Amino acid sequence: MRAAYDARAELGPEYEDAIAAGLAERVEELVAYRTAELRQVNARSREDRDDVRRGNTHRFVLGIVSLGTGVPITAIAANSVDQGLLGVIAAWAGIVGVNAVFAWGSRRKSRE
Repeated sequence: MRAAYDARAELGPEYEDAIAAGLAERVEELVAYRTAELRQVNARSREDRDDVRRGNTHRFVLGIVSLGTGVPITAIAANSVDQGLLGVIAAWAGIVGVNAVFAWGSRRKSRE
């Protein structure tokens, strides 16, 4: 604006319309640039929210499946092994291991 004011002072009032039009054009360009920048930031944050939501859904489904399969696996392991407790511990160690690997992989992906 300072440059436009100085130009008007130098050129005189007959160039006021041209100076004002040039200033308005620069302001419109700046607004368009800033609007595009904000839209891009908004799109990125929307993608991030979708990724988080998808990850939460995957974790929830894995937890439900783990519990659903854990009950019959526990029953089978308790009856199939001479020492039932050892079979139950082995079965649940496997289930916990699968969940831990999934959680570790999810955290690793979210950091990238």
